[in-house]
Amino acid sequence: MARLFGQRSLKTGQPPGTLVHVGQRKAEEVTINVARYDATRLEERRVDHIAECLALADETLITWISIVGLHETAILAEMGECFGFHPLVLEDILNTEQRPKMEEFGDYLFVVLRTIRPNEEGELEPEQVSVILGPRYVISFQERHAGDFLPIRERLRGAAGRLRRQGADYLAYALLDTIVDSYFDTLEGLGEQMETLEEELLAEPSRETMQQLHHLKQDVILLRRSVWPLREVIGAMERGETPLIQDATQIYLRDLYDHTIQVMDAIETYRDTLSGMLDIYLSSISNTMNAVMKVLTIIGTIFIPLTFIAGVYGMNFRYMPELEARWAYPAVWVVMAITASAMVFYFKRKRWL
Repeated sequence: MARLFGQRSLKTGQPPGTLVHVGQRKAEEVTINVARYDATRLEERRVDHIAECLALADETLITWISIVGLHETAILAEMGECFGFHPLVLEDILNTEQRPKMEEFGDYLFVVLRTIRPNEEGELEPEQVSVILGPRYVISFQERHAGDFLPIRERLRGAAGRLRRQGADYLAYALLDTIVDSYFDTLEGLGEQMETLEEELLAEPSRETMQQLHHLKQDVILLRRSVWPLREVIGAMERGETPLIQDATQIYLRDLYDHTIQVMDAIETYRDTLSGMLDIYLSSISNTMNAVMKVLTIIGTIFIPLTFIAGVYGMNFRYMPELEARWAYPAVWVVMAITASAMVFYFKRKRWL
């Protein structure tokens, strides 16, 4: 986190549109892949320079440019010059802590989303994905090779799919739909962890249980921060009147909006469930402590009269009749035993034991 803030400090005092990468370097090198297709043809290749992408542009084909790795600002600057993108768009692409949003710039749309997936340690890790939709092209920006869009490539390679017959707006929808679907997978994993934790919580909660509960709560908050603005993004695309999105794609955007609402409902349900589990944990700990205090109180109450009897006969008075009696010592023990037994019987009668 300190390193992230250190990178943010590089932008202090810089004019708007200054290209500074904010975030971690998650890819070893920047890769640029281009796919051009229509209903009958598909071409895929990897290029080294953005200028090659512009040379491959064809008015008769849909072009998808996939850029993985955002740490080389020179590539983004070259892309801005070739395609005429606004400097603030390039700045938002490099700032990997952006809030999901959608902005319209006349001849193209700029969309920012966030994916949430578990890393090798099993912890959820966010990643920013930016998408630019043009008249006949889509440009996607990812921080690393995660395989999120691999199903889209497989669908493109299948000539019978709807994706090959639709325009660039449908390709942008397919990319967004893949990201939203990944939230369901993440929620499913969280749900399994919550079920296991709930069983442990009801059986024998421990300090580790509380730590896992707190960790799950942070994961749900992270998901909520990523999904909540996404509803506004999809809703703006659905209700927008931009010519870049055809009427045939609007119905798919409405379906995507419904999926986003489902994800949000699931996240809110998980939040409520985790809050209830936290209350159960606190109640369980409180009940355990109350049970311990109850036992100690009962033991102390039983020994109060016994301590009184022992204290009375522990006084060193010379004229105490019971001290001279032959059976005084066993008689005192009998009285103490009867007193303790009577108190235990009374406590059980009252169901305090």
